[in-house]
Amino acid sequence: MGPLLALVPGEPAGIGPELCVRLVQTPRQDCRLVAFADPVVLQAAAQALGLPLNLLDSGASAAAPGDLPLVAVPNAVPSRFGLPDPRNAAAVIGALTRAADGCLAGHFAGMVTGPVHKAVINEGGIAYTGTTELLARHAGCEVVMMLANPIVRVALVTTHLPLRAVPDAITEHVLRHAVNTTMAALRRDFGIASPRLCVLGLNPHAGEDGHLGREELDLIIPVLDALRAQGHILIGPLPADTAFLPGKLAGFDAVLAMYHDQGLPVLKYSGFEQAVNLTLGLPYPRVAVDHGTALALAGKGLADPSSLLAAVRSCAAMAARRGA
Repeated sequence: MGPLLALVPGEPAGIGPELCVRLVQTPRQDCRLVAFADPVVLQAAAQALGLPLNLLDSGASAAAPGDLPLVAVPNAVPSRFGLPDPRNAAAVIGALTRAADGCLAGHFAGMVTGPVHKAVINEGGIAYTGTTELLARHAGCEVVMMLANPIVRVALVTTHLPLRAVPDAITEHVLRHAVNTTMAALRRDFGIASPRLCVLGLNPHAGEDGHLGREELDLIIPVLDALRAQGHILIGPLPADTAFLPGKLAGFDAVLAMYHDQGLPVLKYSGFEQAVNLTLGLPYPRVAVDHGTALALAGKGLADPSSLLAAVRSCAAMAARRGA
């Protein structure tokens, strides 16, 4: 039957609901899904696509195309395609936290999430920087963001920060945690017995022996040397402009970038449609799509479901490796 996963479509006015409708048109062998959403929104998405949708009790089993067990999380006001309403922000966050509660309680083996609209959630009076940060606070743990596609995996030391704030944010604790969490996930969630991690430098040319910045000499290299002494296989710090060459990528299992736009443009260029966003360090697997709400496409049947399909496959495989 496969592990039981929580599925959260995200922003009700975006493409998330219709992607979920497309997802359940093909019965799965690798996992079982329970959605946390407004049933009216899902039915509207199915109608717009002209596809069957049979919403079931959350404890029921999907047996036919279009079957989807559901935990109903009603919106405050009706939702319209392409027109997000801040009054529904609480329902969007509520679906995420209720699914996370189920994961922490052991009812679900993992969570798959669709795209949310940060600005609309904040306009609704809820301080929100991202689902990664939300789930970390909810679980009371530190996490690492990783994006992955079939070509490369990129984990991040820092995430959504202004560029001028990045150097001060990279402390010994932060860098050690990022390396240790990424290596643990490569072993546990990806099944790599002896993972090899490439660590990028912060500065151009990885500092060029201190001529272009001292962060590599003063912090990054000492931390990596100490972690190598503990048995980690770490390559670097390498210059970011050459680390992603195919010949070098073949020599490691993931890349640890110092900041968001250092590693993610390469990943998205190499395979955006198949990319997924993983939260490493949670007590359960969480995988998200690597795209936004695409409000202009909502309800038109034009949205590509590839990232959601990849997210479900990835989460199911991670949950299975954890023995769920």
